[in-house]
Amino acid sequence: MPDRLGVPRVLDELLWSLRRGGFRIATSQAIDALRAVDAVGISNAFAVREAIAAVVVDRAADRPRYNEVFDSFFARDAGARRTLWERLEDLGFAPAELDALRDLLDRAAASEADGAQHLGALLERGAELDRLLHLAGIARALEAVESTMQVGFFSYRLLSELGVHKAHERLAAIRAQLQDALGQERGKALADALRAELDRASSDVRDHVRRTVEQRKEANEQDRRSRSLEQTAFTSLSDAEIEEVRRAVRSFADRLRGAARVRARRALRGRIDPHRTMRRALRTGGVPFKPAHKAPRRHRPRLVLLCDVSDSVRQAARFMLEFVYAVHELFDRTRSFVFVSELGETTDLFGRDPVNVALGKAYGGGVVSVADNSNYGRVLRAFEERYMSSIDRRTTLVILGDGRTNYHDDAADVLDRLRARARALLWLCPEERGAWSMGDSAMPRYAPKCTAVLEVRCARELEEAARRLVALR
Repeated sequence: MPDRLGVPRVLDELLWSLRRGGFRIATSQAIDALRAVDAVGISNAFAVREAIAAVVVDRAADRPRYNEVFDSFFARDAGARRTLWERLEDLGFAPAELDALRDLLDRAAASEADGAQHLGALLERGAELDRLLHLAGIARALEAVESTMQVGFFSYRLLSELGVHKAHERLAAIRAQLQDALGQERGKALADALRAELDRASSDVRDHVRRTVEQRKEANEQDRRSRSLEQTAFTSLSDAEIEEVRRAVRSFADRLRGAARVRARRALRGRIDPHRTMRRALRTGGVPFKPAHKAPRRHRPRLVLLCDVSDSVRQAARFMLEFVYAVHELFDRTRSFVFVSELGETTDLFGRDPVNVALGKAYGGGVVSVADNSNYGRVLRAFEERYMSSIDRRTTLVILGDGRTNYHDDAADVLDRLRARARALLWLCPEERGAWSMGDSAMPRYAPKCTAVLEVRCARELEEAARRLVALR
């Protein structure tokens, strides 16, 4: 007779293996996974793997880990997934002997004897043992672990909390009962098999603690590395670290874009106007209380970006341009310009080519010559002459550069006129304020003429500047 619960049991084991692998799987997801497998059938292994992945894998980055756990689960010895009774039957114990053992375990559990509370789950191992660990709060129990050298101590403490040591004592009592029921030799053999299962359960717990600690250590290391990269100056990043920062910038841009969509859906009626709401409530003594809303904005602001692409600030400009084009939909219109000694517009370039190709052309001299020295005065006056008419009260103007003029005219007066026409003028400077008064820096003259001047020497400061920019919407 086929086992009707065979598929749910194997799937349950698989889901607990995925949980051990770091996946968070709610009960509702487990039910959905079973429904997905039922929908595709169990004859096609690839379809089963894809169906379960569609339910439990939230991020593309987690897919390789999912594949590894899935393949490992079905590649290992099938005996590890069999029930206790199936494993004992494989060892040659007769159904009558197993019935006698089942009766003894049931009576021990019913008597609530010391050590019998979790004996059945410990002997069953697999998903049952995982549930015991979950109920015991393994995550809380391991919060204090700081080193893999503490695995032994915390494993012993967790085994004590699960009652493994008392389960061994209870098993000794069952040994005597088995010998009385089955005879000296068969009772001893069955009791030895149970003791081996209990020892394997203890090994499973220790392995689980070790894996949990190693995964936490790896996650903490990645977190520390991520925080370190966020605070590393752009000029000090290696090629590999630059790619990591670029991924972080794109991820941040995606979060901002998603949050903006949510706010847009929630703000169809406009935000609550507290002043009008209170005045309206005074008429009726607050009953009924009817909120008044501000009319939602009909137009998104415009963004104009000027990026210095000289050698000293090229990396910061690259990240800023990538961010702006990742969130361009937050603005009604985005125009970008790059400059060194001359000014060139890159709006059409980025609209036509992929970001990486466009950036390569912008930094490779395809728009303006990158062999010259920076000339802020010439660039600002050229921008005023050609594009001043495009700046209005809906426009946020962002300039990214170190303000190093090479002792040319700084044209600081142009910023006064730009600020007067624009909604806001932000200057993002990749140099710390302490260096602004040194050499050919014009930042002490530029800064008072801007709405805000922000330092962007690293990814974290670029993120803060980006938040400030988006907040001006």
